[in-house]
Amino acid sequence: MKSIRNLVTDVLTLAGAYTAHTGLAESTVSTLALNDGKRLRVYREGTPKGRPAYITPDRFLSALTWFSENWPSDLEWPAEIERPVAKPASKGAA
Repeated sequence: MKSIRNLVTDVLTLAGAYTAHTGLAESTVSTLALNDGKRLRVYREGTPKGRPAYITPDRFLSALTWFSENWPSDLEWPAEIERPVAKPASKGAA
């Protein structure tokens, strides 16, 4: 199992590749993937009190899922990060 620090690194790796490829601002991607426009900056720079940023497992899984579902088809997924398997659409879903 990865440490919290490695989870943060994974999110930053995905966000960096995604922003570089799409041209979207980091704050925009942060809002889309983490529902907080400042969160990626906090993960990269640490908290205002100088502490390392923390990511909960639920927030990590949510961000990982968002990146996987929105990943550009012409961009290779980073090899060092396990990509979640897409769940098939449930029957009757509209």
